[in-house]
Amino acid sequence: MKITVIGTGGWGTALAVLLHGNGHAVTLWGRLAEEVDPILTDRENKAFLPGVKIPETIPVTLDTAAALRGAECVVLAVPSHGMRPICQKIREHVPHNAMLVHVAKGIENETGARMSEVITETLERKDVVVLSGPSHAEEVGRGIPTAVVVASQDMALATKAQQLFMNERFRVYTHHDVAGVEFGGALKNVIALAAGVCDGIGFGDNTKAALCTRGLTEMARLGVALGAKSETFFGLSGVGDLIVTAFSQHSRNRRFGERLGKGETPDQIAASTPMVAEGVKTTKSAWQLAQSRGGGIDVPITREVYAIIYEGKPAKQAVRALMMREAKPEFV
Repeated sequence: MKITVIGTGGWGTALAVLLHGNGHAVTLWGRLAEEVDPILTDRENKAFLPGVKIPETIPVTLDTAAALRGAECVVLAVPSHGMRPICQKIREHVPHNAMLVHVAKGIENETGARMSEVITETLERKDVVVLSGPSHAEEVGRGIPTAVVVASQDMALATKAQQLFMNERFRVYTHHDVAGVEFGGALKNVIALAAGVCDGIGFGDNTKAALCTRGLTEMARLGVALGAKSETFFGLSGVGDLIVTAFSQHSRNRRFGERLGKGETPDQIAASTPMVAEGVKTTKSAWQLAQSRGGGIDVPITREVYAIIYEGKPAKQAVRALMMREAKPEFV
């Protein structure tokens, strides 16, 4: 199949290499010359995926029309805050019959929209597949065994995507709960920020285990209120992605949270790295969505992460606020 991957970050690059290895004709499109030119020179994405060679037979280009001409599948691998402008940029060049697969994990700040909703609105297409799960680009690019899930309202499309991506090192499951898979992938980044804060302060395993367990409950509570299925959060796109993001040294969100826990400000951290921690913007969206529901939805961890990032609350005070909440039964 002729596949175009939109986005020259680590994840887009890793998926381009994976799909090429599966025998597909893959083109990698980037928005910026300063990202594309070094890849063409080195056949390696040293900025975002060092050590993974990009085959010469994968064209890497800035030319939107050429990249998308004849594409049968378009993989949208851009950060969530860039999804709308990128879709608007490529809109006129996306073939009408191309399957759309997005791999972004975030919620749009201004609208609270999931990425499939943004894509549907901007590209005027309803047949969007989401791919999510515990999948660091650094490991997928090196062929380390990984399992993910693809979700679509059209199970025939989900099955088609499964067949495109799946191989002996990349196992793919199908799912019908698009909202649940998207909310799981996005909301776990908020909890991973909190996990990083725990690491930065110097807390131990007890703290992080409690945080992740209660965080998963919080993810499911908010997701279900917004139309997701509760069981989805106990699969790969929920608990699976939460585990890898909250504990891994590869995790941008965990590292960002760790630096918050050590006393750095969000601006200081963002200015020191080109990597995007999706959870920073998602925290704002999640908190706004929780407040927007009638009477509000109880999301105490999200509230405290929001306070640390956007209100300058000291991390230790946020932890104390969580620990000193009113006593309650575990399952209510």
